[in-house]
Amino acid sequence: MPSQAPLLLRHHRPFIAFWLARIFTASGFQMLTVAIGWNLYQLTGNVLDLGLVGLVEFAPRVLFMLHTGHVADRYDRRKVAAICQSLQAMIALALAIGSATDHITREMIFILAFLLGAARSFEMPTTQALLPSIVPAALFPRAVAAAQSAQQSATIVAPALGGLLYAFGSVWVYGPTVLLYIIACCLMLNLPARQTPLNKGKATLDSLLAGIRFIRSRPDILGAISLDLFAVLLGGATALLPVFAKDILLTGPWGLGLLRSAPAVGALLMSLWLARFAVERKVGRVMFTAVGVFGVATIAFGLSTSFWFSLAVLVVLGAADMISMVIRASFVQLETPDEMRGRVSAVNGLFIGASNQLGEFESGLTAHWFGTVPAVVMGGVGTLLVTGAWIKLFPTLAHRDRMHEPVDEAKA
Repeated sequence: MPSQAPLLLRHHRPFIAFWLARIFTASGFQMLTVAIGWNLYQLTGNVLDLGLVGLVEFAPRVLFMLHTGHVADRYDRRKVAAICQSLQAMIALALAIGSATDHITREMIFILAFLLGAARSFEMPTTQALLPSIVPAALFPRAVAAAQSAQQSATIVAPALGGLLYAFGSVWVYGPTVLLYIIACCLMLNLPARQTPLNKGKATLDSLLAGIRFIRSRPDILGAISLDLFAVLLGGATALLPVFAKDILLTGPWGLGLLRSAPAVGALLMSLWLARFAVERKVGRVMFTAVGVFGVATIAFGLSTSFWFSLAVLVVLGAADMISMVIRASFVQLETPDEMRGRVSAVNGLFIGASNQLGEFESGLTAHWFGTVPAVVMGGVGTLLVTGAWIKLFPTLAHRDRMHEPVDEAKA
């Protein structure tokens, strides 16, 4: 049966539709991000604005965190995702019209960036909670890996495509992005209807906080989510890649581009492998080992003075991160009841976003205090220390054997 699982996944039509929608939305967002950055910098020439636009996009994830999960649990997830994608299509259309008529302004970009962040803050937990309902539980880890391969493919290809199209004008990026989101919206609406009853409860403070309480009540889920938060927070070497490329590895913009792509290449290759050969036993040990490899790769990158060695280490770093991400995402979703998945995914999404955003800030701050190389090395050491501490704090997670352990089997 294990040898037949990948074949079943490839022929599972609802998942193929979901996978394609993931490709289109991820590509649309990556192209939109490239165009917005270039457009904004052309308008203002202010580097600070580039940082502010990222902060504006992240703010809705914090502001609406409790509500996004409740919406995903209370309403038809297909329709919620489709509405979010339609809103993103309208944002891209507004940018296209503004660029075509030469009426786009700094303030307009910031407003649309906030709306883009709001749409994505509702879309992310909804699509995460949607996936377990369209594939059998036995195929779910492979489905997560395959879905991540779509994300990583878009991360590698779409920014380059967006930059190439921008050479002909920003409208040539915004226009195709509208089409990508519309196609994704149609694919989402054609997914099977939700089989479990919708949560008809009102959006009370108690129901909004239910996801947080659920995570706190499950040590394995809490341990996995918090491990990712602190490991990525401390090991965020990618924020300092421009410094390494210019001052340490002595390469140019082409080298920086390769360094930025290397983790995504490693993640893509590993996601394709995991989609074919899922981790089914000793998942706790494999996850902690992967996080440890992530920390060691971070240290190796910090100490490297060879461009090609640094490139190889970043590929390993991306692959290790993908292993821990797939295991974490799979068992968290499988261990969460369907009526709670939206709220749990919203909390998990906030942790992931915070680790990425705060990780970049932490890397910049420690590099300012101690220097670039010591900052990266200390981050990698910190990741290893957190890994060891979490093995002690969450022993059941460290010794977890399977993704999903039914209660009756656990008692037996």
